[in-house]
Amino acid sequence: MKNTRTLTEGALLASLFAILLVITTYVPLLGMITVWALPLPFVVYTYRRGLKAGLFLWVVSFFLAFIIGGLITIPSAFIFGSGGIIIGELYRRKLSGFSVLIGAGLVYTANMLLVFLGLVLIIGDNPIQMAMELTREQIELAQSTLGSFGQNPEQLEQMNQMIDNMAYLAPVMIVGVGVTLALLTKLISYLLLKRLGHEVHSLPPFRKWSFPRAFLWYYLIILILAMVGAEEGSMMFMVIWNLFPLLEIVVAIQGFAVIFYYFHHKKVAAAVPVIILIVAVLVPPLLYIIRIIGIIDLGFDLRSRISGQKK
Repeated sequence: MKNTRTLTEGALLASLFAILLVITTYVPLLGMITVWALPLPFVVYTYRRGLKAGLFLWVVSFFLAFIIGGLITIPSAFIFGSGGIIIGELYRRKLSGFSVLIGAGLVYTANMLLVFLGLVLIIGDNPIQMAMELTREQIELAQSTLGSFGQNPEQLEQMNQMIDNMAYLAPVMIVGVGVTLALLTKLISYLLLKRLGHEVHSLPPFRKWSFPRAFLWYYLIILILAMVGAEEGSMMFMVIWNLFPLLEIVVAIQGFAVIFYYFHHKKVAAAVPVIILIVAVLVPPLLYIIRIIGIIDLGFDLRSRISGQKK
């Protein structure tokens, strides 16, 4: 009886995945919404029936994806199926919300890397290089247009330099997409599982987010290397160019978490730190202050000192 229920539930969830994939593939506007639901059948089935059942559903999804759209839709089954299985399994093991997010982030990042390498092998060229060339063509057209009107195209030349640096940003872009997919999938999965009556751990409040202190040393080392400089095109240049923006984001998140913690401690309306966050994102110089706060918190545990004032 139990096996019958498992197979029946698996068939229903496989059908749901097929329907979602059809909509995502052939209904562009609605597909922008349904694409985020593709991992959910795998999350639910793995959480309820275990890892082996989730892997079986994953195999079935490949056949369904091939029937629906041929080879083009198989990557969707691969990417979202594996992500959903990992999230469902980690939730089933009662791990913390952060552990689920980290696990999903690693899987999605690995998936994006495989897709990137697959595109390179299939089309025989670097997709980022192709995007750079297309963007550069548009800039050259804009330069000629501005020149005909007697305008100074210096800003467009600066954009050309930025585009040249995009060649070194493939790793950070892959990680960024992977983490974004993981975060959204994790949040949607949490809401669904809670709705179905399952006990799962959520992410802690933003004010309690904190990275390991080791990130401070990583940031300082990369910052020093960036100040010293490295030859363009060298391995060290690529490491600095990719790690530095990622570590700046980490330090900024740490700083924003301190801001949220401080205003929560002072019992100020939550809208105030939200406004500060928005303004800081829109006014980049303010981010320097936020990063300094994050550095101080990583080094000296600023939040414990803030809470200590209450005692």
